[in-house]
Amino acid sequence: MDHRFTKNIKRILIDEFEDKADQIYNSCLILQYLNLKTRSAERGSKARSSFGSLYAIYVLVEDYVEKDFHSRFDYKDYEGAKFIDLFRRQRKLPFGQKLQNHALNHRLNQEFGKYFPTCKYTPILRDPHKGRYWFNENLLRCKIGKATYNIATSI
Repeated sequence: MDHRFTKNIKRILIDEFEDKADQIYNSCLILQYLNLKTRSAERGSKARSSFGSLYAIYVLVEDYVEKDFHSRFDYKDYEGAKFIDLFRRQRKLPFGQKLQNHALNHRLNQEFGKYFPTCKYTPILRDPHKGRYWFNENLLRCKIGKATYNIATSI
């Protein structure tokens, strides 16, 4: 489903992946989820759906990129981001001051599963006992033919 904000998503992909952009967009479920969640991004605040899930994706992928995992293959060895650091970062983002912990703890995974019930991956992996979080790297790596593309910086 294309809407007014879809062109922004596709423009970002074209800037990074050029002629592979459409294939990457069509094969990456997290990009399709972002497209669904940004349906009302250019409308007034009353029309907006909950954007808490977008903040959760952003801070986890930001952690992933800042630690340069998008160009390395050792994310599986990462001890995970601390919940409190992710939560504080969300609240520092524009309009994030009133965000709660729901998207990081359960809502994003539940909602993603509603849209993509046959997907075997959930976006957020967490260890509740240690308070550590990871973004599911399987959703950041898109395979097109024999090549694999990491979309973390595009997100």
